[in-house]
Amino acid sequence: MTHPHQRLLIIDFGSQVTQLIARRLRELKVYCEIHPFNRVNEAFLKDFAPKAVIFSGGPASVYAEGAPMPPAGVFDLGVPILGICYGQQVMMHCLGGHVEGGHGTAEFGRARVTPTDDRLPLLEGWFAEGPEQVWMSHGDHVSKIAPGFQVYGTSPNAPFAITADVSRNFYAVQFHPEVHHTPKGAKLYENFVRLAGFTGDWTMASYREDAIQKIRDQVGDRKVICALSGGVDSSVAAILIHEAIGEQLTCVFVDHGLMRLNEAEEVVTMFREAYNLPLIHADESDLFLGALDGVSDPEVKRKTIGRLFIEVFEKHAKAIGGADFLAQGTLYPDVIESVSFSGGPSVTIKSHHNVGGLPEKMGMKLVEPLRELFKDEVRALGRELGLPAKFIGRHPFPGPGLAIRCPGEITREKLEILRRADAVYIDQIRKHGLYDEIWQAFAAILPMRTVGVMGDGRTYDYAVGLRAVTSVDGMTADYYPFTHDFLGETATRIINEVKGVNRVFYDCTSKPPGTIELE
Repeated sequence: MTHPHQRLLIIDFGSQVTQLIARRLRELKVYCEIHPFNRVNEAFLKDFAPKAVIFSGGPASVYAEGAPMPPAGVFDLGVPILGICYGQQVMMHCLGGHVEGGHGTAEFGRARVTPTDDRLPLLEGWFAEGPEQVWMSHGDHVSKIAPGFQVYGTSPNAPFAITADVSRNFYAVQFHPEVHHTPKGAKLYENFVRLAGFTGDWTMASYREDAIQKIRDQVGDRKVICALSGGVDSSVAAILIHEAIGEQLTCVFVDHGLMRLNEAEEVVTMFREAYNLPLIHADESDLFLGALDGVSDPEVKRKTIGRLFIEVFEKHAKAIGGADFLAQGTLYPDVIESVSFSGGPSVTIKSHHNVGGLPEKMGMKLVEPLRELFKDEVRALGRELGLPAKFIGRHPFPGPGLAIRCPGEITREKLEILRRADAVYIDQIRKHGLYDEIWQAFAAILPMRTVGVMGDGRTYDYAVGLRAVTSVDGMTADYYPFTHDFLGETATRIINEVKGVNRVFYDCTSKPPGTIELE
């Protein structure tokens, strides 16, 4: 089978940062796909035809019963292979080396790698000023390298931190070059793809062409109904699909009663007037809020919303004479956080309404053209499709809407307070010229009431939490460092302008350990 782009295969052994490998490669305009080790066999390798392979890290021990292993044939493909952490260990194990655990050899966090031979092309740009900082996360270590390999770098607890068999283009490192804490990690990946002969032929222009063709091949002459939230993801998906199949697409904007202030009117007006897409405005607020009445468990909220979304879409699909497909703006981080691969040790963090929250049985097949993209790549695709810069720069807004910014039970009163507090907060951010510096900002109404004093009277009202983070792709995030003057001014405005609030908190938790949203 021929493929339109040079392809790199990432075999995933369960690391929580495998997706960051893909991020680094995509920044180099290299097309790559992540596939779990237990789904990669000889037939898969033949069909995928990778130009190079990367083994990810993972939490297992190579000598444990049932330890994840790559297909034996991968070493006979004749293409460059790079093993990362567990990927190094499994490479040594399969090719005749030895791996040990215990005995004080674990290494977690920052470490310094010292070169034993810096002439390895993989390390071009490394060690110019001495040892390099890397990020280690391993309990086991390689105690004997496989025949044909040489050592090119060591760390205090990893005597074979960098190894290579240059004749076969096999490379292996004990650390994680994909994470921020390995400052020159991106350079190592750049060197690897250059050694593998990649020319950087994957761009958003080419992705657009490929995605349009895939949509046409999948859909044929049948109808598609698109879940349009007004956010960047679903909007880019809708415009891309409309470009592919035109009038076969009908968009449905579901107003579930969990939108921000005036958002429903703004979204409907924008799409009907600016993009001329077939659009149904479905006011289903009574349905959603009725089903969520008395519900406080966050997973139940998400799954309830996911179920109702599908019911609403199916109802409107029938109204237009039937649709065979449901289109969504699902992104790769949604998939990573919602789905643990079968047989793998990666854990599920939370369900997403459009991934983990989908019912097992639904009347339509899914069209998800953005499923393999990160948020910044979706924005790049939006620019490629001609969306206005102001729209592309909008902060992410979750499909479940304000439901996950209202911990505990949801009431119409709490939602109204939340809408107004959020509007004041975002207005403050825009007035201070900070909106484009922030990845996502929002207010949340906390499941508590506090005593306060206003004028000469006692109040017993809700507390509001403010959240603002910086991020590249939503997988990791840092809180935004507002000044105390800004926070004080904003808190004062919210308390003065929003009836029902008498206390304001600012959330300064990063991701991890927190998630961006509260639920």
